[in-house]
Formats: sequence, C-alpha cells, structure tokens
Amino acid sequence: MVDALIQTLQPSVLLYMMIGVVLGIFIGALPGLTATMGVAILIPLTFWLQPQEGLAMLIAIYCSSIFAGGIPAILLNAPGTPASMTTAWDGYELNKQGKTGLALGVNAIYSALGGIISTVFLLVAAFPISRVALSFGPPEYFALAIFGLSMMISVSGKSISKGLIMGFVGLFIATIGLDPMLSMPRFTFGSTSLLDGISFIPIMIGLFGLGEVLSQILDSNKEEKVKPKKIGRILPNKQERKLMRKPFWLSSMISTITGAIPGAGGDIASMISWEQSKRFSKNKEKFGKGSLEGLSASSTANNAVIGGAFTTMLTLGLPGDSVTAILIGALMVYGMQPGPTLFTDHVDFVYIIICLLFLANILVLFIGVFGANIFSRIMLVKREIIWASVILFSIVGAYALNNSLFDVWVMAFSGVIGVVLRKLDFPLGPLILALILGPMAESNLRRSLSMSLDGSLTYFLTRPITMTLLTIAVLSLIFPLIKGLYFKSKNNKKPVDF
Repeated sequence: MVDALIQTLQPSVLLYMMIGVVLGIFIGALPGLTATMGVAILIPLTFWLQPQEGLAMLIAIYCSSIFAGGIPAILLNAPGTPASMTTAWDGYELNKQGKTGLALGVNAIYSALGGIISTVFLLVAAFPISRVALSFGPPEYFALAIFGLSMMISVSGKSISKGLIMGFVGLFIATIGLDPMLSMPRFTFGSTSLLDGISFIPIMIGLFGLGEVLSQILDSNKEEKVKPKKIGRILPNKQERKLMRKPFWLSSMISTITGAIPGAGGDIASMISWEQSKRFSKNKEKFGKGSLEGLSASSTANNAVIGGAFTTMLTLGLPGDSVTAILIGALMVYGMQPGPTLFTDHVDFVYIIICLLFLANILVLFIGVFGANIFSRIMLVKREIIWASVILFSIVGAYALNNSLFDVWVMAFSGVIGVVLRKLDFPLGPLILALILGPMAESNLRRSLSMSLDGSLTYFLTRPITMTLLTIAVLSLIFPLIKGLYFKSKNNKKPVDF
C-alpha cells in the first residue's frame, strides 16, 4: 500500500488527475453530459500514457463529474447527471431560500466523504461484497426493481394518486421499443427511431432542465427582479453536521452495496438512499423542501456508489455500472484482466487504483469547497443568459447521447410537458423512477419465470434474497399507511373528563 501511494503521488500522476478533475467538473455540470460519456470519449487519449497516469485521469473524471452533476441541480434545478436528480429536490430549494453556499458545500463535502467511505469499504470488504453481488440472478434483480418502484409513494409529494399516475405513465414509456425477450417491436408505430426505446436521459433533461427554464420564462413577469446576493457560508455548523450524520452513514452503506450490484448505478442508489433517509428522519415533512438531511443523503449516494462498483469490477470482472464497464476495457488494453486473477497477478496495481480513488475524492473535497464561490457566479449572470445557456446545453447534451436528432425532439417535447405538469402540480420523480426501473423489472421478471419449471410465481419464494427484498418493499408501502392511520386515530381521541 505504501509503494502504491508513492507511485500515485508522482508529479505526472497528480497533474493528470488535476486535469481529469477539471474536465470531470465541466462534463458533470453540463446537463446530459454524463460521466460515462466523458470517460468513453477520453479513454483513447489515455492509451499514450502510463497505466497509473491514464487511470488517474479517468478515475478523476468519474469522481468529479458525478459530484459536479449536483452543481446545476442546486443552482438551476437541472441535474447534470442522472445520479444528481435527487440532489435537485432539496438543493434547489435551499438555493431559493438563500442558502446557496451551504447547499454547494454540503454537496461537495458529502460527495467526497461518500466516495472515501466506499473506497475504505473496497479496501477492507471487497470479496464479501462481490460474493453477494455474484449471487444476484434475475429474481433478485426483479425484487430490487420492485423495491425501488415502491418508493413512488415517497416521491409523490402532496398527492399520492398523481404520483402513481406519473409512475404508470413512466412504466408505459419504458415498454416502448423491442421486447426484451422476443425482440418484437412494441408501440413503435413503424418508426425505426423507437426501436431502441426512449432513453430516460433526454426525458430527464427536458423535464428538469428545459421545463424549468420554460416555467421561469412564463413566470418571469410575476417575479420581482432581485439583486444578486452573496452565497453565504459554505461549511455546515456543528448542529447541521450532527443532523446530517445519520443520513450520511445510512446512505454510505446503502449506496456502497447498491454500487456492488452490477448495473444498479448511482441513480438507483441516490433514490433509495434519499427515500430511506426520509423514512428514518424525524423531519420527514422537510424532505423535498430544502432538507439538509435529504441533500446530504443524495450527495453521499452519488459518489458512495463508486467504491462498490469498483469492488465488483476488480474482483469479479463484472461492471458495477456503465463507467466501470468502460474501465474494464481500459484495464485490458493495459494488459490486466479484471477478476480474481487481478489480485494475484497485479495486486500492486489494485492498491494503486485504491489510492487513486482516495486522492480523487480528496481533490473533489477541496475543489468543491474552495470553488463554491466560482460555481455560484452563475447566479450573477442575467437570467436571459442563463436560460439561453441551459437551453443550448440541454440540446447539446440530448444530441450527444446518441448523436440523434430524435433525442433532441424527445427532450423538447418533455420540456413542454414538464411545464404543463408543473402547472397541474404533478410530481416528476415517479416518472423518472419508473423509466429507470421499469425495463429492469420487466426483463428480470420474465427471465425468472422462464427459469422456473412451470412459470409459477412461487419460484420467488425459494430465493432468500428475493424474498427479503420483496418483503422490505411491501413493508415500505404498508408502513406509511399504518403510521398515518395510527396518528389519525391518536389525534381523533378526545380527552376524558372526570
């Protein structure tokens, strides 16, 4: 470990890591330009470097872009990455309350701490976590998706019925494209552009980016022009740190384990962490309205996934998410095969990767905190320039995903729909949640049924992990109802006079 640390502290390695952090912040802060896209684009440039230098840049891009996705989420309510969608729910509200600096500080600090904790987890518990991930089959993935979908009620806001409507709309959109088992077209209406389905990223950019801008434009005459204010303090005080302690540790554990599950990703982890932090909080009513607990949970989840994803990639050769899938290819080009043999043939390089993860998250911490004033300068720019920039970046981000004009039209249509939904007070979270988890639930349900002898649902009863996840999902749905009825009956009780 000491030798690995010495190699990672070489000036050339630190230089390329700094370059990666800067590029990652630029990529993450632009709505639609994901960490996956940034790493994929820049991998060819790293093949000319030494392995530790190339991976330093790629890991830095990965860590910093995930963190940076929270910057536009807080300032503009336009998540820069899918994992930062939940950051917008509380971060943007804090921004509107005049706590911009605190929101940016919490995002930077807890993103970095989440990444550091997950890296420690990678260091001390790589093999146990990877063994759990290896035992996941189609039934377990289906149960995980159902557990995630059970959170629709929690992200529905004031109206559960409206939230469920949006969730079912999202599930329908998720069925568009080729059937996952038979590859038959569904709801494509003869259009080749719909054969691959509708990606949720252009929809997310439209709903949260373009939709927010259009809503602000329509309401601009009603708003008084406010002079720019200072962002205020950046570091949370002792009382605020104590308040955020529980969601931080809870989110760190949930997200690290979720990251170790191949294909789960930061978007799922952030939603689960935010929702579970809300359940265990004494201030549930503040979540989604500027809660520091909610912001710390989602910020921690963003980068806490990374250590778990690297655990699965390094020990089993399975990608924990889309970025680590690309990094597997990078390691193979460097002559290293991710998997159990990596820990015997190149154990020194495993420690180098772990040290790079530590250093990248430390850089995110310092740059995120000391750069908060720079990031907030966007608030000093005229609203018209901000609106034009967000619209331009939304178009570029939607097009860059697949180099497709169809995605741009999807983004534009979603933006218009987003304005209408805001006016009608429909929550947007359940729609995105269903778009992410719908395909995962459907494909793994059908695979599970094909694995059973008679296609019976009783097959799920024979899988302990599946039953555990499904039980938790049912309890997650029932507990709020029971709790609500309990408090309602308790409040209706009249005191007895003697």
